[in-house]
Amino acid sequence: MAQQSPSASPTGAPRGRERDVYDGRSAWATSGTMFAGVLLLIEGVLGVIKGISGIARDDVYSQVGDYTFKFDVTAWGWIHLVLGLVLGVVGAGLLKGALWARAVGVVLAAISIVLNFMWLPYTPIWAVISIAIGCFIIWALCNDGGRSRASAA
Repeated sequence: MAQQSPSASPTGAPRGRERDVYDGRSAWATSGTMFAGVLLLIEGVLGVIKGISGIARDDVYSQVGDYTFKFDVTAWGWIHLVLGLVLGVVGAGLLKGALWARAVGVVLAAISIVLNFMWLPYTPIWAVISIAIGCFIIWALCNDGGRSRASAA
């Protein structure tokens, strides 16, 4: 039986290079993280547009009858504008490989899901799409397993 050199790993790759071995799961997760960054950027831009339209004209979105989370449309506009700006910054951070952007992205995607649930009666189809995008973002950022950090170093 051949004896491995101390500089080789069990996979045959030189020590310290185990992460370079192709792993289909990590490729999906890393691609998902990149896509999550793009989605956060897009969600941020669309949030800014939603916010500006809600602030500029109070009649852009239909008024909701008796709803528990009823706010003035202008207030919703400010909420979407601020959240959109922050989502855009975090999305840009993810695309640049910033480590802080992963955790902040998960938290902001969760907040976005809750706010879009509360926004559902105003624009039901777009709110459901935004909720699905937020769920994918959370999955992608939590499923990477730190592999993007290793490639960034």
